[in-house]
Amino acid sequence: MSKLKIAIQKSGRLNQDSLQILKDCGISIDNGKDQLKAAASNFPLEIFYLRNGDIPQYLKDGVVDAAIIGENLLIEKGDDIQFIEKLGFSKCKVSLAIPKSEEYSGFQYFQNKRIATSYPETVKSFLQQNNIDAQLHIINGSVEIAPNIGLADGICDIVSSGSTLFKNNLKEVEVLLKSEAVLAVSPKIQSEEKTILDKLQFRIQSVLKGRKSKYILLNAPNDKLEKIINILPGMRSPTVLPLAEEGWSSVHSVLDKNEFWEIIDELKKNGAEGILVCPIEKMVV
Repeated sequence: MSKLKIAIQKSGRLNQDSLQILKDCGISIDNGKDQLKAAASNFPLEIFYLRNGDIPQYLKDGVVDAAIIGENLLIEKGDDIQFIEKLGFSKCKVSLAIPKSEEYSGFQYFQNKRIATSYPETVKSFLQQNNIDAQLHIINGSVEIAPNIGLADGICDIVSSGSTLFKNNLKEVEVLLKSEAVLAVSPKIQSEEKTILDKLQFRIQSVLKGRKSKYILLNAPNDKLEKIINILPGMRSPTVLPLAEEGWSSVHSVLDKNEFWEIIDELKKNGAEGILVCPIEKMVV
């Protein structure tokens, strides 16, 4: 029987988040310490634990069928590798930064400057688009130290919270791209493995929809029911059930977690009571 070969980062936060979403998809993985490969016990899937920078080449060569990888790395090394799903975690930016003491009036600042980076292709593209001539120093590792030791005038690197820049007396001045983890596909994937990937993607979509949503239950007086229902967006229409107390109903619906506080305020103003908000593990639509 065919198995889907999927690559994830060998260690680090992306590794943990990748394993978590597979677990939330109901996939059980035997994670022995220092394993380079592991099989799922209840789904036709094998995981390859790889260095992050090596994953694009494994996808190109068809060694793996798919990968959970940062979009920024696909842009840097992935050429024509496509992704089929944004996964909503490991969000970051690839940004240019300079010493805090420097004045910055625009990207022309980098004309004839030295830039240290682990993302040379991304930086080259930016420089070409803006007709800037700069010298690149390619560094794998602690890029932030380069200006402090006189190696570069600025850097281009991943920025998450910005704390690393702050500690190294740097400031972010240009965002080249925004990134998050994606589900990428090898251009050499075969039809049987693609069928398995489609099933995995369906599970992932159900998990992601659950993460983005909240289940809401509330009690509403029947004379205000229509107005309350109109406030609720829901998937199609809310479920309405009569309560034992005459003149009242129970209303059930689903809200986007990013807007449910505003909606709850409106519901309260319009007579809703006993509002209960619950997380959703998965949502299959």
